[in-house]
Amino acid sequence: MSTIMKKAWGFRYAILLILWLVYIINYFDRMAVLTFLPFIQKDLHLTPVEVGQLASVFFFAYAAAQISAGFLADKIGAKKVMYIAITVFTFVTALTGMVKTFGQFLALRIGLGLGEGHHFAPAIRAINNWFPHKERGRAVSFFATSWAVAPAIVPVIVTSISIYFFSGAWRPVFYVLAIPGAIGILLLWRFVSDSPSEMIAKGKLSKDQDVDDSSVRKISKEEKRKSYGIFLKDVNFYVFTLCLFCQLAVYWGTTTWLTSFLVTQHGLNLKEMGLFASAPYIVAFFAMMLGGWLMDNVLHRMKPVALIGYICSIPVLWMLGAVEKGNTGLLLTLLLLVGFFVNLNFGSIYAYLPKLYPKEVVGSATGLANGIGQLGAFVSPLVAGYLVKVGANGAQDFSRVFIFFAIVSAVAAVCAIILKEKKITNANIKLVNNEKSVS
Repeated sequence: MSTIMKKAWGFRYAILLILWLVYIINYFDRMAVLTFLPFIQKDLHLTPVEVGQLASVFFFAYAAAQISAGFLADKIGAKKVMYIAITVFTFVTALTGMVKTFGQFLALRIGLGLGEGHHFAPAIRAINNWFPHKERGRAVSFFATSWAVAPAIVPVIVTSISIYFFSGAWRPVFYVLAIPGAIGILLLWRFVSDSPSEMIAKGKLSKDQDVDDSSVRKISKEEKRKSYGIFLKDVNFYVFTLCLFCQLAVYWGTTTWLTSFLVTQHGLNLKEMGLFASAPYIVAFFAMMLGGWLMDNVLHRMKPVALIGYICSIPVLWMLGAVEKGNTGLLLTLLLLVGFFVNLNFGSIYAYLPKLYPKEVVGSATGLANGIGQLGAFVSPLVAGYLVKVGANGAQDFSRVFIFFAIVSAVAAVCAIILKEKKITNANIKLVNNEKSVS
């Protein structure tokens, strides 16, 4: 290990890269299901409503897991929670290749949601421990690009594996996806630690001036319990959570139904669908990085970034659902615009809580907000399933679905207007505790 990497300020970038790679593996599993969804639907004889139910039940389990994940990350450490999570969702993904009935698929979707849901909040907690306050917007934004990189590459990779190795079959692909899961387990075990102080104590790092010791400040259970009031009594926490609910509803609504939209409404084949489905997320990578950079270096707030993203998403989502079949040029253009504006605020929105609240409770605040917010990802695909119009000849029309997504974006814009941004410090924790002690 080089001298630079032996210092905490250098090693934290290696930690960030590993967390990013492992989260891409997390996305491989869920995106593979969504990529093959129109073909799974055909093989299992599922209706659009059943497909919406399968997509939504995953996010219901995922949302429930977010809440416990945040508290577990604060209690037993981020690394342990992530380690358990990746083991569970890798096993469930391999089993997905064996699914035969709607009931089996429903059970596996719940298992996948519970496994993957225990991954996000601990990852944010680990980033929060390793990076100083001034760099968290960029760090979280880079981590968030895993949500763009994975959807950009997974459709192309899994469809290519299916076409070139398994003659277009989708089931064997899920067995292959156990391999990156095993690699992720190894990376976490070998390289990741919960905090710089833990690595320094083990003699694996040398301390330097850029270590943020407050990231590992120990507080008692009673003090931590009382400290939860910092965010539970903050109105902005609930406005933020509703904003996140809407953003995740739009993101996962479009992501869930995109491949079905491309295959059933626009008649694209497996290879074409893989390429078009990747297009929005190629642009999303740059949008996420730009949003985080604007928050840290130019605007110094999340609100302006959010307003640009939400307001501009409204017309492009509305128009996307109305594109006529065969107009692939306009279809691709709107897919790219949707990818940019829907994802512009993704990195900065998840940097909001770490910038607002003390480190002692940020894992719990993130887990609770993301748990409630993920219900948007649960509701959106379900509602969309009922909005798909199925013609007498079996053709499907998604125009009402994308109008629904545009309306949700408008609600998110209203939330962003209301949201306040004022940092709450450790002094506020002591004040709350003292007030409660007196009372």
